[in-house]
Amino acid sequence: GMKWEFTRAADGEQKTIICNADEGEPGTFKDRILLTEYPDRVFAGMTIAGYAIGAEEGILYLRAEYAYLKAFLEHVLEVRRKDGLLGQDLLGHEGVKFDVRIQMGAGAYVCGEETALISSCEGTRGDPKNRPPFPAQHGYLGRPTSVNNVETLCCVTKIMEEGPAAFTEYGTKQSSGTKLLSISGDCRRPGVYELPFGVTLREVLSLCDAEDAIAVQVGGPSGQMVGPDAYDREICFDDLATGGSMMTFGPGRDLLEVVHGFLEFFEDESCGYCTPCRVGTVLLKEAVERVRGDLCEPLDLDRFQEMGKMMKAMSRCGLGQTAPNPVLSTLENFPSLYGSCQNVDADGYRRSFDLAASVTEASAIAGRTEPATADAQEKGGRQ
Repeated sequence: GMKWEFTRAADGEQKTIICNADEGEPGTFKDRILLTEYPDRVFAGMTIAGYAIGAEEGILYLRAEYAYLKAFLEHVLEVRRKDGLLGQDLLGHEGVKFDVRIQMGAGAYVCGEETALISSCEGTRGDPKNRPPFPAQHGYLGRPTSVNNVETLCCVTKIMEEGPAAFTEYGTKQSSGTKLLSISGDCRRPGVYELPFGVTLREVLSLCDAEDAIAVQVGGPSGQMVGPDAYDREICFDDLATGGSMMTFGPGRDLLEVVHGFLEFFEDESCGYCTPCRVGTVLLKEAVERVRGDLCEPLDLDRFQEMGKMMKAMSRCGLGQTAPNPVLSTLENFPSLYGSCQNVDADGYRRSFDLAASVTEASAIAGRTEPATADAQEKGGRQ
């Protein structure tokens, strides 16, 4: 509502509504269901939004991996045009026009961020932009633009049909309505669940039959990993917030392996524009590799925290700001995973430094064959 109000009030004759269907967060697949089963609701929501902000053009930004849906969605749009629900003189109202086109993404996770998405729609590199100006002031082609997600636009149609009171019957005071959760992982009943805001995580785990879960990743890799002591917390904006992804991990899972996989994802998907994200994702991934190799030291724990805080504060967009979350949330909620960092090498050396490996090449050049131990090094120094 605030986005629509700001966009409507912004200067500019041409305005645009964009539906963000770039569902790139690992573990999230609810938009795919909505686009497949309820495409008319999505396009009706865009039409309502267009009328509200004074836009005549809408863009559905569809993630590259959903390319197989494009022909189906184009057919739905064509039927809506024939039925007078899109195009000129909507529903017989002279002068009221609105139409939708589909813009395909190219598989970049960062284009889920609204300013990068707008850049991609304009045919340029999908880089996040500095704000202000915000898209509501200066968005697609310089026009005031509102970017809304698929689930929001579907909710709009229900609110228009049944009224806001019916919507706010569900949820909590601060988080009204329902939420679609994409549940996957070590559970017997994965799938998309529509649940009222305020439902506890324990109730969700019971529904999907994952009550033995040792950890749950709430909100995808950019969210947080929580353990059993948090299972009575509520899914809502002011407690456990999530865009929809929920991954469950059962007994026997190596949670550090999961964290490492998330960091590999962020390293690969970083646009590389800003140093905190471009370099920070690599350093954090290497740090987790040292932990898994039992090569960390007590001071490393402080370095992890400092690096994560720096990335959050200095990264240009949400990717870099949330990329350290896999490490920061497990440091807070699963400190035992980093137990090896509490150990100090008995000889006082850095545990991550392998003397023998570091001089292997030089020894080969010099023709030395004795092992590169501290004693050998001292002997060589005396000679």
